[in-house]
Amino acid sequence: MKTVMIVDDASTVRMFHKMLVSSDDRVVEEAENGVEALEKAIGTPIDLFLVDVNMPKMDGYRLCKEIRQNELLRAVPIIMISTESATQDAQRAYQCGANFYMTKPVDADSLKSMVSAVLGGS
Repeated sequence: MKTVMIVDDASTVRMFHKMLVSSDDRVVEEAENGVEALEKAIGTPIDLFLVDVNMPKMDGYRLCKEIRQNELLRAVPIIMISTESATQDAQRAYQCGANFYMTKPVDADSLKSMVSAVLGGS
């Protein structure tokens, strides 16, 4: 069983992404911001993070850096998903340690395919 953590301050976005990435062999955890995500990730093995950029308390860039500095989490893949679509936004995400960058609204099939490619399975 693989665990995907969706980190976004918008409950509707979390619900939509959860619907897209849920499957029989995946569990989905949710967090409203980076602080909550780190707290939950310390006690739960996470196989993939889907991270929004603009969030209160701790934004996605900082969360990405924190994940990469944490010995238990640093190898976990991160897909950053943001409304920010400029080239420098994606570059900043990669500099922070993101593996992939997608812009909102995400194409449902693209997100499903990317998550399946990263995690394997359906």
